[in-house]
Amino acid sequence: MAAATLLYRSKTAFADSAIQKMVLWALPQPTPDRPHGLKYRLYYGLADETCLVRYDNESGKGDHRHIKDREVPYAFKDVETLVRDFFNDIVQARGGNDD
Repeated sequence: MAAATLLYRSKTAFADSAIQKMVLWALPQPTPDRPHGLKYRLYYGLADETCLVRYDNESGKGDHRHIKDREVPYAFKDVETLVRDFFNDIVQARGGNDD
């Protein structure tokens, strides 16, 4: 089986030491858990590695997001919406401050 192809990878450090990481791969073919053919991990957390926001679609779970300790299903539409939703959750986690 062919390997996934890396499409995008970034890491951003905020002035307060919080970290944002985004990684997106194209799968060789869609799977039942990933019918859109993408694998992703979008993460925002504190310097001490406390996760505040994470979107991912690990095998066996499908698309979902974590807001602090709560995990909920995520209705994946497209990459643009995924990133917009992630950024909106970061703004909320930062108390409405997107600096």
